[in-house]
Amino acid sequence: QVQLLESGGGLVQPGGSLRLSCAADGSFSSINAMGWYRQTPENLRELVAGIATGGTTNYADSVKGRFTIARDNAKNTAYLQMNSLKPEDTAVYYCNVQATTIWGRRSDYWGLGTQVTVSS
Repeated sequence: QVQLLESGGGLVQPGGSLRLSCAADGSFSSINAMGWYRQTPENLRELVAGIATGGTTNYADSVKGRFTIARDNAKNTAYLQMNSLKPEDTAVYYCNVQATTIWGRRSDYWGLGTQVTVSS
């Protein structure tokens, strides 16, 4: 029982910004890595940004310098700050969390996705 609550998606003009949030809620004892993926009609799902427990980050080449991932461990929340958005950033963005339940099961959990549309 781990649920990821995503928010922050929407419609934005090219060059604009959005901030996505992903809050983990449920019967878990710990959270390890957190990340954001995206999926477009013409591409396979790809890792956009990931962040480890200690704060180490990893970004897709296409978003380096524009996106920033962060986490608030006290709130069990990951954030994705997206700046200088381009039309090709349009996709459904999914939060992913590696968590261990209170019963000891460690698994990857996925959010339902939030739509980001970049258009004039």
